[in-house]
Amino acid sequence: MENDKLSVGTGEESVKRSNALVRAAVLVGVAILLNVFLAYLVRVFYLEPIFTDFCPERQVVESIADREKCVSVGGQWTEPDPSQSALYGKEGVFGSCNEQFSCAKDFEKADALYARNLFIVFVIAGASFLLGGAFLVGSRTVSSGLSLGGVFALLFGSLRYWSDMDDRLRVVVSGFALLSLLLIAWRRFRDE
Repeated sequence: MENDKLSVGTGEESVKRSNALVRAAVLVGVAILLNVFLAYLVRVFYLEPIFTDFCPERQVVESIADREKCVSVGGQWTEPDPSQSALYGKEGVFGSCNEQFSCAKDFEKADALYARNLFIVFVIAGASFLLGGAFLVGSRTVSSGLSLGGVFALLFGSLRYWSDMDDRLRVVVSGFALLSLLLIAWRRFRDE
């Protein structure tokens, strides 16, 4: 008899563990797929700048050894370092031209604007997911998945733009993320 009770108890515990694993998998799956969906939604409707659109690749590249010609094509001329003249031989030291200087700067500006706009989209989506998860009633697993997805969205949006972000905005974003997590933890995991 005791063996029967023991095996029934072990079976119930096994089912509980299995349910907990399934819930955890669904929670993580919701969080990840929310962000995958959001990333591809943005990618389809808001195209990322491509370097070659700003600085087209040419099949034949001619070396530019003249300062005026370099500047006229939008390049940046670098004067030689006189201390390095021994490396270039007795015939003289020549400068170099970075032909992609101007177009690369244009690309960097467009990419920074794209990163900022992506950040805004992910912050709005992340905040929406967090709010949805905090107030959704009926399924703790789905609401927790939404909340975790919101945290991921805030994280992903911030990572892309973080290097271009002003320090004050970094404080606001990280503070918002921290307060959001604290609110979720307080609402969902409060001691009963």
